[in-house]
Amino acid sequence: MTVTTYKWTIDRYHQAIQAGVFDDQPVELLRGELIIMPPEGEPHAYYNREAGDYLRALLGTWAKVSEAHPITLSDDSEPIPDLAIIKPLGPVYLDHHPYPGDIHWLIEFSNATLTKDLTTKKSAYATSGIQEYWVVNLKDKQLHIFKNLQDGEYTSENVQKAGTISPIAFQDVEIQVNRLMTP
Repeated sequence: MTVTTYKWTIDRYHQAIQAGVFDDQPVELLRGELIIMPPEGEPHAYYNREAGDYLRALLGTWAKVSEAHPITLSDDSEPIPDLAIIKPLGPVYLDHHPYPGDIHWLIEFSNATLTKDLTTKKSAYATSGIQEYWVVNLKDKQLHIFKNLQDGEYTSENVQKAGTISPIAFQDVEIQVNRLMTP
């Protein structure tokens, strides 16, 4: 017996959302597959919120810091990253979620989802042209920084526990690594 899986498109996914199909279960669309999002524990929520506030203070009006809102990568992927640092395009986002060209960089906070964030999501973001992707490993207090996008893959991974980092889009902004993962 051959198993055939149904691949979702953005249009069908949006129709299902509008019909209330997923009202009782948070999901995201990644490469045509519905991914059930695990409940957010207190540490994850805390660090996400604190990092969002910290980045807003650093970036001011240069960028918007979008917390746990969808981004549209392609016609079959609409993930919900923990933080998306996006261009401040105002009402443009009434017509669509941010596209890869609208995104400066993405951040995921990981406890239970570390493997998925370092593999599946990293690959999806790179393939879609996201220039920079960070994964905050809350368990080991490490920041994984993926950069240097070439042919749909990140060619550079840097892991930091301390110090500062400047994102590609804002080379003059220094972000303290410990502010992303310590109280």
